Amino acid sequence: MAADRRASWLKGVLDLLVLATLTEGENYGYEISKSLATSGLGQIKGGTLYPVLNRLEEAGLVVAEFRVADRGPGRRYYRLTEEGRDTLAEQGRLWRAFDESVRSVLDRGGVT
Repeated sequence: MAADRRASWLKGVLDLLVLATLTEGENYGYEISKSLATSGLGQIKGGTLYPVLNRLEEAGLVVAEFRVADRGPGRRYYRLTEEGRDTLAEQGRLWRAFDESVRSVLDRGGVT
């Protein structure tokens, strides 16, 4: 049951996490996924990540550029826009306030 909850939590915040990852610089999907996994979030599969990236691009929060590779397939590189940075700041503040509220309730419930 814990894995099911964790997946639901991740879906609710994945857009924000992808934006935060792109503050480190432009990147392509697989590397974004690796960065999130390294942060302890587990493997984010392409079927989950790429719809998020497409949604962020459609909203103007990221821009994408396809680049042909010297070897192997080409890749779409994603870069945060100024609107994306603003959204990250705003939504990040809201997430932290929500997190604080959740922690407060859990603390009252004796969860450490």
